[in-house]
Amino acid sequence: MGSVSSTPRKRGEFSPETAEYLIGTFVGDESFPFSSEFWQKLLELPLNVQWPAERVQQACELLAKNNCQTRHLAKLLFHLACYLQESMSTSGVPPLVYEKAANAVYIGSVFLKHLIESGMQLYLSFDGDEAVLKDVLGDKTIENLVMRNVLNFIASVEVSPNTFLLHLELLNFLIITMSTQLLCGSSPGPNDVNPFLDAAMAQDSDLVGLVVRKLLLNFITRPRVPFNRATYPIFYDGSQSSVLQRVGSAAANIVLLPFSYLVSSSGEGSRNPIADSSLHVLLILIHYHKCAVSEDYSAIENNKSSASDSLIKENPQFSDNSYCKALEQAIDCELDRVDIEGNAHSGRHIKLPFASLFDTLGMCLADEAAVLLLYSLLQGNSAFLEYVLVRTDIDTLLMPILEALYNAQSRTPNQIYMLLIICLILSQDSSFNASIHKLILTGVPWYKERLLHQTNLGSLMVIILIRTVQYNLSKLRDVYLHTTCLATLANMAPHVHRLSAYASQRLVSLFDMLSRKYNKLADRRDNKLHIAKDNSIEGNSFVEDVSTEMQIYTDFLRLVLEIINAILTYALPRNPEVVYAVMHRQEVFQPYKSHPRFHELLENIYTVLDFFNTRMDAQRVDGDWSVSEVLQVIIVNCRSWRGDGMKMFTQLRFMYEQERHPEEFFIPYVWQLVLSHCGFTFNAEAITLFPVDLHSEKLENGVEGSTFQNGDFDKPEYQLDP
Repeated sequence: MGSVSSTPRKRGEFSPETAEYLIGTFVGDESFPFSSEFWQKLLELPLNVQWPAERVQQACELLAKNNCQTRHLAKLLFHLACYLQESMSTSGVPPLVYEKAANAVYIGSVFLKHLIESGMQLYLSFDGDEAVLKDVLGDKTIENLVMRNVLNFIASVEVSPNTFLLHLELLNFLIITMSTQLLCGSSPGPNDVNPFLDAAMAQDSDLVGLVVRKLLLNFITRPRVPFNRATYPIFYDGSQSSVLQRVGSAAANIVLLPFSYLVSSSGEGSRNPIADSSLHVLLILIHYHKCAVSEDYSAIENNKSSASDSLIKENPQFSDNSYCKALEQAIDCELDRVDIEGNAHSGRHIKLPFASLFDTLGMCLADEAAVLLLYSLLQGNSAFLEYVLVRTDIDTLLMPILEALYNAQSRTPNQIYMLLIICLILSQDSSFNASIHKLILTGVPWYKERLLHQTNLGSLMVIILIRTVQYNLSKLRDVYLHTTCLATLANMAPHVHRLSAYASQRLVSLFDMLSRKYNKLADRRDNKLHIAKDNSIEGNSFVEDVSTEMQIYTDFLRLVLEIINAILTYALPRNPEVVYAVMHRQEVFQPYKSHPRFHELLENIYTVLDFFNTRMDAQRVDGDWSVSEVLQVIIVNCRSWRGDGMKMFTQLRFMYEQERHPEEFFIPYVWQLVLSHCGFTFNAEAITLFPVDLHSEKLENGVEGSTFQNGDFDKPEYQLDP
């Protein structure tokens, strides 16, 4: 490789040969000390010279071979940390400082990603010749220094035309450094190696709070892409690619998306590179779990066995996640510093504009990552949940959620699941259940099967939840989705007010649909019992499976009856359309009057039927009744309804509660979302965090030559406590 030319070049005078030489020297076998002039020339290189993809791949392989000797990656990262420190320590920072930092993080991202996905050692420590660097680091590691300065820059430096590119590259750099998780199992273990993630977790709580706040503010404010490209010397135009950008899926494809944002103005009006990357980084950080190594684990390690491995998996110990805590303890910046009890809020609570966060989430819920953020806030932050529940325009959040559920066929199973859990969490509050029935919608343009005019939001929610059950029956057949939908409807039932005719019809039809499924299972079981031989193991196994499924549908049917019963018991005068729907389809309940699981609930329903049928008979006229005439009789007699003879059952109230180890779902899920939307590819064969289809030749979802098997990892287990 030779030594570096001692003749400095002015910006703009770098030839392709010079770029080739400098990058070639960086990946070569000759070690250049940290103080060498070589580093300044490398980082002043304008990255706008075309390089073929195979040359970049070759460069990555050369660095992987020589880095253990040269430690050039560690030295580059040290330069990055220094330039970031310089950019934060002085006023009026020269643009060249930002540019050198951007170049350092840009080059470092390319080679770090290749080393990570190849499973190579990073060699982030320095050898004996770099005593000066060791003195600067002290007892800190290079990854700790780099993460501290990267996070500090993101948290403390405002996004501006001068810093926009550097902010963007640093966010992508964070995603790359944390992608070591892709090489770990779905359940975090004590042997997982995530040096940069662990360094991020080791930062002090004040910095952590600032980072969480800034990432959320980026998501909220969505900093605009600067259009004056003349101020960015390392921007490339559409006719050529920059050095290291012609990597394709081999090494540095991560850089393609940010630049495509900057040079293209078509088709992605709602997308924002800073906001999207900030959200991805935040989700990775708040859902990370580091398995803590205890003395008990050390003892187990010394006496390994299958039983001990099982013990570790069933009873892992995790270090506290300070980013998750910061998000959970965030408060509304509009609140007075002193709460109603006169206690000052702790200075460690980060303050966020809840109103802006609420509105931004409402605009972005078509993005699956935004759905996960909303879930994380509602599930973990009681202050934000309370804020959402007191908003009078809850349709801002609920309408996009219901629209996404309406279009379930184009959503991932996991997204549907998260949306339903959000509905369940909201339905736990009685004021929410009451308020959604008072909010009238002039129309629902995305609902195509029927014109929904002047319907209330609660009725629409009932319609969509029932429709989701129908979709699940025909497509997903997921018991958890059924349970979540029905649990949400059960929470809503006592507070239903003026449920629309269509929603009421769909509710009774839901019972009919589930009963037909139940009857088909019963017929299959009986037929198999009839034709199977007494000693048929296969026949007995089939009967057992069908009986188990019948038990599930028995529970579903009872829950639907409890929903109808709750409306008739606690809210009948306010819901004449429900009474009409039950009367119109009363034959669907008849076969279950003597069923031991249903008869007590059906007694109440038949008490209502007897009351209104008697009044109908008393007013019978010649000819058939019209719908409006029947409804008018029901409305009149609703006023005299006193509930005589009704048995009062305890109101069902289902609560969402995470199981002990939600990380087994959320860590793979977060990374699936990140790789699906952040724009960089990753070697599929290296991913062990979640299943990947290695046989697909399409380049989809950020995995090179493969596709995700969406939903193949376990759903988040949770408890529904009635």
